[in-house]
Amino acid sequence: MAKVQQITLVSLAICLSTLLGFAAAANPEEKFIVEGRVYCDTCRVEFETKISQPIKGASVKLECRNITNEKIVSHSQDIVTDEAGGYKIEVKGDHEDQICEVSLVKSPRADCNEPTEVWRKARVVLTKADGVSGIYRFANNLGYMKKEALPECKKVLTEMGYFELQDEIGEEAEGHSTAP
Repeated sequence: MAKVQQITLVSLAICLSTLLGFAAAANPEEKFIVEGRVYCDTCRVEFETKISQPIKGASVKLECRNITNEKIVSHSQDIVTDEAGGYKIEVKGDHEDQICEVSLVKSPRADCNEPTEVWRKARVVLTKADGVSGIYRFANNLGYMKKEALPECKKVLTEMGYFELQDEIGEEAEGHSTAP
């Protein structure tokens, strides 16, 4: 009889700890802090280089959509970037059944205000049910492109191996041969 009571108590303890885990995951007071950065793509290549520049005063927002019907469930106010182009967005609640993305809103720079195609939005996961502990979530950097590429871009991109065999218009670069 004592063994049956022990088994029952252990089973009850396991069930309660599981329920408490679910209750903690569904806590509406749960919060996350989403961090990221906005930059100016000075070479118009849609990725950061060593001469990319942070954009102070750019606006971003975070929206979370229902995973099944795509309707917006929650969104942040527009957040403005700091001197280093960085931002922090505080988000309350667990968003396990939602798709959340930070997106560009506006650039303060007239010479760099064309959103990059690839880095205009960054998806962030805002749930603890994914196995990531802690409250900080990091979004990919978002970028705007400069109206015209800087003159030093060719040198920077060549150093990166980007123009190793071809120049920017697709012709064979000087001093390189593609012949065997």
